[in-house]
Amino acid sequence: MDTSADYIIVGGGTAGLVIASRLSEDPDTSIIVLEAGKDLTQDPRVQIPALFTTIMAEADYGLTSTPQTSLNHRTLKTTQGKALGGSSAINGQAFVAPTKAGIDAWASLGATGWTFENLQPYYKKSYTLQLPDAETQVHIGIDWLDADINGSSGPIKASFPAQLADPLAKAWIDTFKNLGFGAVGDPFSGKSLGGYSNLASVDSATKTRSYAAPAYGGPAAERGVRIVTKALVQRILFDGADSSDVVATGVDALIGGQVQTFQAKKEVILCGGAFGTPKILELSGIGNGELLHQFNIPVTVHNPNVGENLQDHLMTGVSFEAVDGVVTVDALLRQEPEAIAAAMQQYTEHKKGPMTIGGVQSCAFMPIIDFHASNSQRESTMQEYIATLLPNPDERSKAIQKIFIQPNEPTCMMFMFLAQANLHDDTGDSFVGSSLQQGNFISLGLETNLPFSRGNAHISSADPAAKQVIDPRYFSHPLDLEIMARNLLDVERLHKVAPLSNFIKPNGRRNHPDAFLSDLESAKKYLRDTAKTAYHFCGTAAMLPREKGGVVDEQLKVYGTTNLRVCDASVFPLIPAANIMSSVYAFAERGADIIRGRI
Repeated sequence: MDTSADYIIVGGGTAGLVIASRLSEDPDTSIIVLEAGKDLTQDPRVQIPALFTTIMAEADYGLTSTPQTSLNHRTLKTTQGKALGGSSAINGQAFVAPTKAGIDAWASLGATGWTFENLQPYYKKSYTLQLPDAETQVHIGIDWLDADINGSSGPIKASFPAQLADPLAKAWIDTFKNLGFGAVGDPFSGKSLGGYSNLASVDSATKTRSYAAPAYGGPAAERGVRIVTKALVQRILFDGADSSDVVATGVDALIGGQVQTFQAKKEVILCGGAFGTPKILELSGIGNGELLHQFNIPVTVHNPNVGENLQDHLMTGVSFEAVDGVVTVDALLRQEPEAIAAAMQQYTEHKKGPMTIGGVQSCAFMPIIDFHASNSQRESTMQEYIATLLPNPDERSKAIQKIFIQPNEPTCMMFMFLAQANLHDDTGDSFVGSSLQQGNFISLGLETNLPFSRGNAHISSADPAAKQVIDPRYFSHPLDLEIMARNLLDVERLHKVAPLSNFIKPNGRRNHPDAFLSDLESAKKYLRDTAKTAYHFCGTAAMLPREKGGVVDEQLKVYGTTNLRVCDASVFPLIPAANIMSSVYAFAERGADIIRGRI
């Protein structure tokens, strides 16, 4: 068995398989991909969009956060995909564009050349837009769509999960128009404001998940890339530890109980994700020297920025009892046998019904309405509001502040989920929870955009099998709680706006007695009790100047090394607004061009 190649890619997740596929387009290039998880491409729980919640626990690293002080000391599961394809194999499939301003902030912070304009062609390159029939297009309100900026030949299939038979999809669009927040343009153009029907990474022809393993990994394997699953990388190997720029020569990986060494002729490319990448760097001697000395790990490159700058989106929501006759997926989530059997029959025989939809199908980028320029009764401006709670901002906080004070920049993403979410469930498993009430519910959800708070993720031992210590430090910056609470009050008001209000019972049941929100303090209490991770972890190996907190440069090379790169969400200097999957694909596409010397 040949264990050497030009490129050793550590991690066969979303980004790693993009890199492998694009590098393999050169027939003279040899590549080995090492993935810790299994190949689940034939698993129906991965393939069928609605079954994503049933696979998350199995295809996961089993990591949890430390108790979060501002979340009533709750411990949250920090799920990341452990499977070929990474988190793209287990997520809710929302394929959402970020805000232009959020991406442009990367360059302003020091990641030269990483602007929305430069990334936009790579979003387009990564996916193929699949449109529904003309009648459905009108129903789900996608008149904003700009075909020229959407992908037409990319590996990922992206379609609209909202269906003609669903009146709530149209009600969502019309409600935001009535609020004065209809979609202002195609989100992939960078115009991100208002309510719209979002894309999902689901092939509209087969109604199956479209993700990195078959879309990128399949072609890579056909071109000769060797993909090794159930291979847990222990550390990166280096030459020249005493020099200013060390050379990565390969990696050690545990496979079938035996440690094998894989040699890199050109480069090692680390694609381990927000938790895996800093862990492998630290186990390899790249990190904070004080931490490494604690575990008797020889220091190869001292860089205290490794594992810092951890960012994530928090989410919550309120579930409202639906009027009689409204179809939701509550019965499926309660695992009622008859409902499951009927849905599976619809899916297998007609490729229709609730099994074709994963997570979110309707979303909205929204500001705090009270502070928005269109509100003639606004109590103050966003600029005045932030200034009172941001007395001495650092450079990163200034960048977020600059975005939020713009008149049409959102502070959150709202979304609709057609079932109850028991957010007071203390298991911390997911947005849905358990112990669900009988009946049908409509959940109106909320997700932060650009949090001021940052945390960290570090090794707990020199043992590669030991789990990391992960502290996201949610709400550690007071502005995050203030902004999210005001956005949550806007969600509370949303259910009273027609036509969405026509589908919700007046004074009906909710998911919890505390879900009846009346003022800012009740919203803050609800957030401390219920806010959960959206699993959008990033930033722990930031692409910034080293003196500004960076781990890699704009060419993705790890500082202090000549041929070790990182290409995954860990390098994002600032978290993209909303779901990060589309940005990971685009980032990796551009990263592949950098590695190939095309940029």
